[in-house]
Amino acid sequence: MSLITKLRTKLARTKSGFLGKIAEAVKLRGKVDDELMEEIEEILIRCDTGVEMTQTIMDSLTERIRVDRITDAGVVQTVLGEIMQNILLKDYAELGNLFDEIDAKPYVIAFVGVNGVGKTTSIGKMANALVQAGKRVMIIAGDTFRAAAIEQLAIWAERAGATLIRSHQNADPASVIYDGIASALARDFDVVMIDTAGRQHTRENLMLELSKIDRTIKKLIPEAPHQSLLVVDATTGQNAISQAVNFHKVMPLTGLVLSKYDGTSKGGIIFNLKHNLDLPVRFIGVGEGIGDLEVFDAEAFVQAFFETSEEVEEEQ
Repeated sequence: MSLITKLRTKLARTKSGFLGKIAEAVKLRGKVDDELMEEIEEILIRCDTGVEMTQTIMDSLTERIRVDRITDAGVVQTVLGEIMQNILLKDYAELGNLFDEIDAKPYVIAFVGVNGVGKTTSIGKMANALVQAGKRVMIIAGDTFRAAAIEQLAIWAERAGATLIRSHQNADPASVIYDGIASALARDFDVVMIDTAGRQHTRENLMLELSKIDRTIKKLIPEAPHQSLLVVDATTGQNAISQAVNFHKVMPLTGLVLSKYDGTSKGGIIFNLKHNLDLPVRFIGVGEGIGDLEVFDAEAFVQAFFETSEEVEEEQ
């Protein structure tokens, strides 16, 4: 199964909710008028595209309609898709596979994010992909506040074939992470993945703790973490923006992992994140299985997400 075909299947719910609403509006109106434009704008906002990004999209759409003298509502839908595709392709076209960027040993990837966003499962899925690629992977259980978090990470590490470094509940996270990285250096691991506490980003003391973790990592490997990935739940919408802003202040982020993208009808969040954060989406979660974390490939995503029903029928 090709990546595009796989993505098409995984994104079915998201696409049917997001683009389906627009297609329905176009079909019901049947003509290009102010009411159609207002309805498209409202749908974009409801689907978490964000007010500013929605305005940018609508401005471009209005201009295309004026310049090309578009009067067919179906053409409006096609042009809208082209505009949104270009937004992703323009800025993500040069983005490579993060796995190809691993140029240090050990390569340290820190994961941050609030509780419940899918951080632990994302770590497990990514560890599995790295192990399958022939890497020796260590996972450090830095979320020591919750025993359940440690146990869950242990299950994912075993499934992925990765080595887990853990301590007892309420142990000092920075100390656990220090010992883990020291062990990785001594034992010649290729990749170290660090889980951090997932408490709410508004809790100042826990954000200070994250800053301490960042300093601790640099004591052993000054240039690390090589990647700091924020895991955000695609179903949470606008909250993802404030999470990113706050986490970025204490541990400079290099990218996003967008989890549960197949479980939301609000597919516009990927455009909202692009507009509000100068951070690339590096991975998207498209299912609950251990292989259901995809490297974000803008071209493949665009083809799977924006294809028309006619294109699907032709391929079949």
